[in-house]
Amino acid sequence: MMYLLLTLVFIASFTGTALLRRYALARNVIDVPNERSSHTVPTPRGGGVAIVISFLLGLAVAALTAQLNTTLVLWLSAAAMLIAVVGFIDDHQHIPAGWRLLCHFTGAAMAVYAVGGLPPLQFFGVLLDLGLAGDVLAVVAVVWMINLTNFMDGIDGIASAQAISLSLGLLLLIWLQQQQLQLLPLLLACATAGFFCWNFPPARIFMGDAGSGCLGLLLASLILFSAHLAPALFWSGVILFAVFIVDATYTLLVRLARGKKLYEAHRSHSYQIAARYFGQHKKVTLVVVLINLGWLLPWALLVNYQWVNAQLAVLLAYLPLVLLARRLKAGQDE
Repeated sequence: MMYLLLTLVFIASFTGTALLRRYALARNVIDVPNERSSHTVPTPRGGGVAIVISFLLGLAVAALTAQLNTTLVLWLSAAAMLIAVVGFIDDHQHIPAGWRLLCHFTGAAMAVYAVGGLPPLQFFGVLLDLGLAGDVLAVVAVVWMINLTNFMDGIDGIASAQAISLSLGLLLLIWLQQQQLQLLPLLLACATAGFFCWNFPPARIFMGDAGSGCLGLLLASLILFSAHLAPALFWSGVILFAVFIVDATYTLLVRLARGKKLYEAHRSHSYQIAARYFGQHKKVTLVVVLINLGWLLPWALLVNYQWVNAQLAVLLAYLPLVLLARRLKAGQDE
């Protein structure tokens, strides 16, 4: 039953992306290149809606067949729909930043509630339960994940490749911990893979805010969900998402230090600078996947087996990425 469901989710995402592409072309929902863009060809956007719809359909079937907890499914679905709807509207007409952020915090709070809040975390060998303060911190972190995924969805394939990498990486770590497959990361990986077929460089459709924001919410929720299964998986998830966290956070801090506005459009992320250097998006997207597999996954495995202190592993895994962002002069003007 599970494998049939996963196949149908992939087919729904793939077919849905094709239909959304036709819709975007017919309604002129096109991302036209400008001086801030990393692409040069007008491309339809909004394909990420297919990820959301296929994933939510998969969740509904999983709840009806008792493969996933109903409370988890209902609250996570509501959160995902809220973020997706806000992003879809923003794709078609601008929503003021304040209202958008309010919706992000509301969706993040629902997602944190869906997974049971922030679980107890290990800090240098001590298991700490932060209680309500931890839940508040988790909501803020989810909001940042929503926005950083949107910021990082700037070249072909990078956001969907990262989502698949994180989902399958956590799936592997959970299996190594419990010797069983978990449906939630599999559903997200399959829903994203159907869209990725259309988004792989050169992209025939972009994800859009509806898809990228919702994907950030779901990836953050997946990390929290995994941490409830085993505390070490929280830090493993933080390591697996390092490319996005480091690039977005480092770039934002540099720009804030230079007096730039938070939501001002730019193309000074490390991955955007690298794409201009290589002259194509495919190489950068593939390099990100290689970093995930060759550098970050081994660190996540070490944490998973508690062969190294989790906080030390995060520091060592992140450090080269921070140095790379500095080397590429992320956050600075071209």
